[in-house]
Amino acid sequence: MKVALIGTHGVGKTTLCYELAARLKRRDVNVEMVQEVARRCPLPINRETSLAAQSWILHTQMAWEIQAEADHQVVICDRSVLDNYCYLVHATGPQPAWEPLLSRWLLTYDLLVKVPLWSAPRWDGVRDVDLVFQRAIDQLIDLQMRQRGLACLDLTGHEPSRWGQVVMARLEPIVCPMPPLFPEEDDPIPFPTPKMS
Repeated sequence: MKVALIGTHGVGKTTLCYELAARLKRRDVNVEMVQEVARRCPLPINRETSLAAQSWILHTQMAWEIQAEADHQVVICDRSVLDNYCYLVHATGPQPAWEPLLSRWLLTYDLLVKVPLWSAPRWDGVRDVDLVFQRAIDQLIDLQMRQRGLACLDLTGHEPSRWGQVVMARLEPIVCPMPPLFPEEDDPIPFPTPKMS
């Protein structure tokens, strides 16, 4: 099973990826994460991206997904090819040459999870913090989803602190049909408050 978290940058996809991987590991599910490819790109990205940069990102994303699926029951992708294509469209306009491969590849995802735009991006050395750019990518992703008739689990309207539970409610019947032996393990461990002397 392959799950992709889609959405603009700076909204919490990577954090959610790690949370889902941890929850699945606790269920003894053989899970692998495909991390964000753009951070490894040797060419300029964000608003300075190009056809060459996004082509590198798209090809690398697909290669990493193939590699992860070869040995793991569940693959969680921090982005999909659709997100990466939207950055390309934003920079250079639609690319008809990419359409056949993109359309075919989108069929390989068993579940797309749309992470909504709810926070401003924070500078981390790579991520673009321009709010107009962040919003434009989010709108492009929504437009591409509608135009392609893609279904997704939309996290809009859910508190970010509950996103992991919402996605797991969709995944559990498929990848871990047996209930957890210790359900309390999915709840955060409360840390004792230190006493002041």
